[in-house]
Amino acid sequence: MTQADACPPAFLALAHAIADAAAETIRPWFRKRIAIDAKADASPVTIADRDAETVMRGMIEAAFPQHGIRGEEFGACRTDAEWVWVLDPIDGTKSFLSGSLAFGTQIALLHRGKPVLGLINQPITGERWLGTGIIATLNQEPIRTSENTRLDEAILYTSALEQFDHARHSRFAALAAKVRFTRFSHDCYAAGLLALGGIDLLVESDVFDYDILPQLPIIEAAGGIVTDWDGKQLVDASRYAAVLMAANEELHQAALAVLRRD
Repeated sequence: MTQADACPPAFLALAHAIADAAAETIRPWFRKRIAIDAKADASPVTIADRDAETVMRGMIEAAFPQHGIRGEEFGACRTDAEWVWVLDPIDGTKSFLSGSLAFGTQIALLHRGKPVLGLINQPITGERWLGTGIIATLNQEPIRTSENTRLDEAILYTSALEQFDHARHSRFAALAAKVRFTRFSHDCYAAGLLALGGIDLLVESDVFDYDILPQLPIIEAAGGIVTDWDGKQLVDASRYAAVLMAANEELHQAALAVLRRD
């Protein structure tokens, strides 16, 4: 992405503002005993998820009513707009409910279907990752992905092993057997660690737009690569069957050699 394609300053300011507002809404509920509801797909949702997205959507509607919105909790509106916000108020609700810090608020801004801004905010620690296609930062400090190029020295993460069907589970297991070690259940926080250079590979399966699109500009601006398991670029969609995020081209190719279908 070129400088000319950068996110307009007013939109960037709004992204920070809605991340702040979501954090203010979420923090009082953290490590509290709250009711857990089940969505249609049996995934958990709480008052913190719903209230945070309500606040975020209200701020977008007030500032730019012509913009579209796609949110995890309350669906989509004006999806044919030039600018569309993709919102995940709490990515990692299971971690949030468990009192773990491995969750965050995710925000993406799409321009004609292309993510031009990605933001991950951890409401408790105050860590905020931002990618605009020009630079990736953590709390305004530039970050870069790992320079490790050896698969046998790579650190591999995935959010939820239960999301893998039998065939993808076997391919993931084959990759896990070739890396230094594998960790689970970090959701968007894992993407932040990849951009920061702490891990080398992030592999996901059966995930939604609000899970992935906010992470894409951050990873790519930090020097990483994001594709499906066949090496194809991700296009704007509501759901992704398989996603591979790698710190660099060498690791990307090495992981693809294992994950690709025969």
